[in-house]
Formats: sequence, structure tokens, C-alpha cells
Amino acid sequence: MHEERGAEGAPARRPAPRAAPAGAGLSTEQAAALLLEHGPNRLPGQRPVPQWRKLLAELTHFFALMLWAAAALAYAAGMPQLAAAIAVVVVVNAVFAHIQQERAQRAAATLRELLPAEVAVRRDGRVRRIHASELVPGDLLVLEAGDRVPADVVLVAASGCSVDESMLTGESVPVPRQAGDSLWGGTFLVNGEAEAVVAATGAGTRLAGIAALTLRTVPPPTPLARELRRIVRRIAAVALAVAGLFFIVSLLVGISWRDAFLFAIGVSVALVPEGLLPTVTLSLAMGAQRMAQRNALVRSLEAVETLGSTTFICTDKTGTLTQNRMSAVEVHTAEGTVRIAGEGYEPQGEVDGEGLARARSLAVAARAASRGRTARHGEAWVAEGDPMEAAIDVLARRLGAAEAAPGSEERRLAFDPQRRRESVVSQGVLLVKGAPESVLPRCSRAFPAAAGLVDEMAARGLRVIAVAERVLPSRADGWADSGADELEADLELLGLIGLHDPPRPDVAEVIASVRQAGIRIAMVTGDHPATAAAIAREVGLIGSPEVVLEGAALPEDEQVLGALLDRDGVVVSRVSPEQKLRVARALQARGHVLAMTGDGVNDGPALQEADIGVAMGRGGTDVAREAADLVLLDDHIGTVVAAIEQGRATYSNVRRFLTYHLTDNVAELAPFVVWALSGGSFPLALGVLQILALDIGTDLLPALALGAERPSRNVLRRPPERRHLMDRDLLVRVFAVMGPTEALVEMAAFSVVLFGSGWTHRTEWSHAVLLAASGAAFTAVVLGQLANAFACRSATVPPWEQGLTGNRLMLWAVLAELAALAAFLFVPQLAALLGHAPPPPQGFAVALAAVPAVVLADWVAKEARRRRPGLRTRPAPEAARGPGGGGTGRQGTRRSGGAMGGSTPGGERT
Repeated sequence: MHEERGAEGAPARRPAPRAAPAGAGLSTEQAAALLLEHGPNRLPGQRPVPQWRKLLAELTHFFALMLWAAAALAYAAGMPQLAAAIAVVVVVNAVFAHIQQERAQRAAATLRELLPAEVAVRRDGRVRRIHASELVPGDLLVLEAGDRVPADVVLVAASGCSVDESMLTGESVPVPRQAGDSLWGGTFLVNGEAEAVVAATGAGTRLAGIAALTLRTVPPPTPLARELRRIVRRIAAVALAVAGLFFIVSLLVGISWRDAFLFAIGVSVALVPEGLLPTVTLSLAMGAQRMAQRNALVRSLEAVETLGSTTFICTDKTGTLTQNRMSAVEVHTAEGTVRIAGEGYEPQGEVDGEGLARARSLAVAARAASRGRTARHGEAWVAEGDPMEAAIDVLARRLGAAEAAPGSEERRLAFDPQRRRESVVSQGVLLVKGAPESVLPRCSRAFPAAAGLVDEMAARGLRVIAVAERVLPSRADGWADSGADELEADLELLGLIGLHDPPRPDVAEVIASVRQAGIRIAMVTGDHPATAAAIAREVGLIGSPEVVLEGAALPEDEQVLGALLDRDGVVVSRVSPEQKLRVARALQARGHVLAMTGDGVNDGPALQEADIGVAMGRGGTDVAREAADLVLLDDHIGTVVAAIEQGRATYSNVRRFLTYHLTDNVAELAPFVVWALSGGSFPLALGVLQILALDIGTDLLPALALGAERPSRNVLRRPPERRHLMDRDLLVRVFAVMGPTEALVEMAAFSVVLFGSGWTHRTEWSHAVLLAASGAAFTAVVLGQLANAFACRSATVPPWEQGLTGNRLMLWAVLAELAALAAFLFVPQLAALLGHAPPPPQGFAVALAAVPAVVLADWVAKEARRRRPGLRTRPAPEAARGPGGGGTGRQGTRRSGGAMGGSTPGGERT
């Protein structure tokens, strides 16, 4: 017996074992009654945070505190209207951000429900699969390697079991377990097979207590959150510094301290993009939802950002590149070769060849060493369990061997990725099944052509299984206590089974799109090198010259290994979990952002280490899904590419509305700059209330629409890159192109009305003229916002080449913006509150020029950038899947450093 110990090393309380039920397990009626008594097998959820507390958090973040301070100072300075307006802006923005956060959380909760959470139990005398929440104390669980233990249980039967308890104890080495031992919910069965009776579920499990501690732990910020925090603090620092400078200048030119303070507040408000944080949240949440619609379940919003920066994909073979519909197509024995043909898992098939009786015996032996089977559901035969094991069951049926009743097993040695074989002792005979290079060296009796047949079959892309047996002496001779290596010796080879798993029909196109995106791809598999290479050739993955490596022969030097792997189309075969982990680390050390796919227990460490771990949702184990950042609900490599595409688009959207926000802030700041440079002699074109109306009344909806842009047609036609959100290209576009253009038209509209009335700096002007001129400036900024929104949809293509229907949200946002402009100008109470009036015809005409001016200035800049050395011709128009699209970036990865990108030929950067 093994003493159970808790996470701190103290002996842990063992679940009180219930009497083991009969082999049939509970009945449906018993399970239903127990479910009512004990409740669902779910961990207690986190106590919901009150809505008022969530809203309070939105009212007290850094930007909001700045504005609250400004409102308080305005009130103290005797400007209650300004103070009230600032407070309204903060409250409206907080309510909107709170709504978006709630939507994102509800979407994330819905997406988590898509993860498979089924367990196998014995009920009513047969094995059934039920949702883990339906487990009740007394249920008889059937566990296999790779399964998560769904509740606290006591083993009643175990074969070669070892359990990963690292989530409870911190020890990463699997712990052997045997019948009578307890397993805790949340741990993983790494090796072996077992049956266990459920002792405690839900809140009664040990994991429930640990989960309560976990819920009180605040997770660290993601890379994107750190990047946004960096941007927010920089903008805040600039806003405060510039506001202080304007306050000092105002006092120096003789302005009263009250008016100087008003100007300082206006400057700080103009520079604060209040809508930035809610638009980021919305864009990431929409990206995650779109990935789910394409069968890619993102387990955290951080993964959305990381996916867009992927530079290298390590994919396994079975089920990802292939259909995972294995069928045994030939059997080789000493008496000859038998070939089998048949559709799917139907037991009927065509058999041709010599030595049928011997082949039938081999198939029966292989089936005895397996746990997989097939079953008829309705009109179709389907695999139950591992497809390879089910294919062996189908082989036995097609060769005429009826399904045998379960026999008494004297001992079972479960499959081990290190041994690459499994065996069972039944009626004094040891039956062994596994990889040929693992089984053949242990055979003292084998037919001469066996070794050559393995290579020949593998070269044709077949997965080869060797089957052997050994007649054991009596138990009195002590074999029952022998270890696996001692027991699986002196074998007689029965024969070889060739299994065919056809490639997915569209996988070659997917691999081509990966390479077009500038992403390298490699196959990392446990299969025979010749089999892996054959499939890689068939789907067009293998590079030229061909590089096919074996896990055992990988260089010991990590730098040499990285240089060997860092090329396109490498095939790495026969890898162990440790070797797959080495592959991941070597590629990350070369600066790659690595996506690693996997489905088995042995893939868990590499999935955890990779920047993006990708697990199979259908055929994957619980271990793999738990370690992964992305779960493929259809187990298709093409879904990884779709997720990368959406990841790039989502990060581009963040840059789009950041560009949009900052451009409009430049136009809002311009009147204060002109006033300061004139020493206070030139009137202020916009007031603080007008700026607040621009930020929250007209600016926000187009920014949200930019966050909803779909991937462009060209987003996968350029190499990936990693950079800060606010880089040189963005700053140049904001502060040297679109921002100054919008500001120039704004001041031109203001000046035309002002000078048209005969104003000079030596003359007085009527209040009505000033209101009309300010209305013209306000109109110019709003129309400039409209043009800016369409220009920001793409960093390479002008708006007239994008089409208008690719983002319908933008059309609605623009209509809402125009409606808000009309209300601000022509509703007398609003106009009076903001301090402007409808502009005269000449002012309105100049304001209208903001639309073509901003668009043309941006187009000229795009053309100039396109003609820079090293950049090819602009991509084709992007209206196919949603105009816009663009660059991606990433401030850093979970574990890797370095940069793989930079400017991209012919690609789009936003």
C-alpha cells in the first residue's frame, strides 16, 4: 500500500472507500437517485462578483481616475458644467466597458462548455460514456492512459498504472498506483488501465478545497495586457506633461489662472483615448468567438494574440494530417501474405492471399492484447476507443474470427511510450503487440523476411504492428512476479500487420497556405521514419533535400539540434516525450513562436512548453487538452491555420483602432497648440466640452467597428512579425500623415469663418461668429473621423478599393456618427451646452474637405511606403473576405525571445 501525502508532504486523508459494486456497476435508477442526493459532479464555482463592484472597477482605472481628478478640479475652479460633463463621460464609458466585459465573460463561459468532458462508466452491465458532471458516488469508472480522473476514487483493478499528481503535489514524476489505492480528482492516468469506484464527487473532493484557494489567486497579466498598460501609462504621462506645459504658458501670456486651468484640462482630455480599453476587450472576445465558429477553441484570450505571431508549426501525423480512420490492409506471416479490403469499420471485407488460418490466429492474438473494439450504432459501425485498436478488431472480424467473450486476464502490461509495446497474459500465454523495432529484438523465433518487410511496408506509408507470443511456464516458476523486460523476452513472432490511415484530402493545400504565410512546418511523430516520410511526401510536407530524423539519434548539443530543425519540412520520427520537449525548446531558442500539436499523454510536456499548445478535441486525451492553449474541435491541421489567420486579424484590429484613436487626438489637440503658439491671441477653436463630445459621442462607435474587421484576403500571404502595438510605422501614420491633415482642415474651417467675418488679431469678434467658427471646426473633426475610420481599415489599400460591404458595422457606425453630428449642431440645447453653432456654408464646405483630404493623404503615404526599397507591389484588393487586414505583432511570447519579423514584402501592416 502507498501512503497518500498532501501537497505539503503531510499524510492526506484517504477518501472513505465504498463497497465496490458488482462488475455491472450501478443501474440507471440508482445513479439517478444518487445524483439527486449528491448533486452534479462540479467544483464549487467562484462566488460571483457583484455587478456594482465590477462597475466600480471600470470607474476607477487609471484613465478614469485622471478624468475624475480633472472633474474635481474643474468644480473647485467654479466650472460645474465642465465638471458634470467630464463625470458623464466617465460614467458612460464605464457602463459601456462593463457591458463589453460581461459579454466577453459570457462568451468565454459558453466556449468552455464546448470542451469534451466525458467519462466511461459501467452502468446496467455495460460500458457507457456520460458527462463527467453526471458521476455519482458508487459509479464504477473505466480509466485509460491519458484520462483525467474526474472525481476522488479508489482503484478496484489496475494494470501498469502510474498517475501524474503534479497539480496536487508539485512532483512531476508519475506515481505508481495499484488496486486499493486512492486517486484524487483532477490527476491524470499517465500509463496503464484501471477500474475504480467513485468515493466523492463535486464539493466533496479534495480538489474542491484547492480550487477554493485557486479562485482567490490573481493571475499574472498577459503580454497584451502588459503592452496596453505600457501604452496607457505613456499616454497618461504625455497628457499630464503637455497639460502642465500649457498651464504654464497660459499664465505667462497673461491668461487668468482659471482660464489657464481650463486649457490644461482640455489638453489632458484631448490626449486620453477613453474608449481604448473596452474596444481591446471587444476585439479579443470577437476573435475568440470567430475561432470557435471555425472549430478552434481558444482557452484564453492571450492565445488569440499569440497565434498571430506563430512562426513554426510542429504537427503530429495521425488524425491531424491523416483521417485517423485506420484499417488493416495486409498481414504478413511465415506462411504468406493476406490482403484485406473493406469500407470503414464494417466487419465485412474482401480477403485474398495465403496462410489465412495463420493470419487469423495473429489477428486474434493482437485483439487480445488490445482494448479497442468496434460496435454498431444504428446503421453504422464505429470505433470505440483508439482507432488503431479498433482497426485490429475489424481485422479479426474480417478474417473470420468472431468476437470472443472476455477471458480471464492473469496479467496485463499496458502500453508504455518508452517500451512502445503492450502485452497481456491469458491462459498461460503472453501476447505482445507493438512497434517492430521494439518487438523484433525480443523475438528468438522470427521468419527471415520480417525485418525487410517492415522497411518495405513503412516505405509505402503503412503503420506496421508486430505481434508475438510466448508460452509461459506455470505460475509456480515465478513468472507472475517478473518485470516487463524479463517477461517480454524469448518471444515467437506471429507476424506483421500493415495499417493504412489515408491523408486528409485537403491537407496539401493547408500546408501550402502555411508556407505562403511565412510559417515553417515540421512533422513530429512516434511513427516509423519510413512511414512518416512517405506520408510527408504524399501531402507535400517534406522539404528538399529531405531531412528525416529519429528521436534517438537527435544531436545532444542543443544549438546543433536547433540549427538542424530550423528549416522547412523536417520530419522527426520515433520521438519520446522527452525528445519532443527538446524539439520544442530548441526551436524556441532559435527565436520561433512555436505551435505544437498533440493528442496523447506523452504530448503533454511539449504542449505545455510550446508558445501555443494545440490539442485534439475529438481524439485527444484529457492530458493533452489540459496542457493546450488551443483545442481543435475537428482535429484538423487546417483549423490551426484558420486560427492563426484570425489571430493575425485580431491583433491588426487592435492596431487599427489605436491608430484611429490617436489620429483623432491629434486633431483635438491642435487648437490648443495653435492658441499657445500665438501667445493666446488666436481664439481657441474647440472647447473642453466639445472634445468630450467628440471622444464619447462620435469617436467610439467607428473604433468598435474597426475592432470587428474580419481577416483580409492577404493576411496569410506574408511572413509573421512581432513588434510593439505602438511602433514607428503607427506613429508616423498618426503624427505625420493623418493627424496633421485632419488638424489642418479643422483649423482651416475655423479660420475661414473667422477671417470671413473680417476678424484680425487686433479686432474684436462677435460671440456669434466665434460659435459658428467653432461649429465648423467641430464638423471638420467629425468628418475627419469618418474618413479616418475608413482609411484605418487597411494599411495598404485605399478605401475605394476595399468595398463598403465587408464590414457592415462600420456603415452603421458612420450613420450613427453623422446622426450625432446633426444633433450636436442643430439641437439648440446641445449646441449651446457645447459652445458652438451650425457653421455657415463656407465653413461647412471647408469641413467637408476633411473627407477627401484625410483619405488622399493616407493613400499618398501608402503609395510612398509601397515604393520603399524591399517592398513589392501592393496586394490585390481585400474585399473577398472582409476588407482591411494587416499586420500582426506580439510583444513577447510565454517563454521565447527574439524576433522573426520586421517589414514584410508585399504584406499589410496596420
